[in-house]
Amino acid sequence: MRHKRYDQLGCPVELCTEIIGAKWKGEILFILFTGTKRHSELRKLIPGTTQRTLTTQLRELEEDGIVDRKVYAQVPPKVEYSISKRGQSLKPIIDAMWKWGTNFLDTLPEERVKPKTPNGEATFRKLKQLLPEFARPELR
Repeated sequence: MRHKRYDQLGCPVELCTEIIGAKWKGEILFILFTGTKRHSELRKLIPGTTQRTLTTQLRELEEDGIVDRKVYAQVPPKVEYSISKRGQSLKPIIDAMWKWGTNFLDTLPEERVKPKTPNGEATFRKLKQLLPEFARPELR
């Protein structure tokens, strides 16, 4: 459960994980670091999430000042999401998490690796195509 106020000295790690620790927030941030995306683009890039969950997590990131939301006055409505100036400070953290996760997966016993879904490989290829930075060598 998210805190409403931070009026007492607490663990900064707890605060950080509260802000970026929801199931899809890491993936949302990783994708947004590659550039501005519309809601529909994010839905395609994160097929495991629901529209409601994606919207909720984007709103929380916006409320925390991590993501900027730009609404265009047109019909149909157009909304774009991007990393805010404040959110840029998370880039080294997200990159470190990517590198750590990649190294961890490489050493994970096979029985702990989730079986690939029928479209899992296709989704990964689509991510690499849509996000040129997805497999950045400096993060490996």
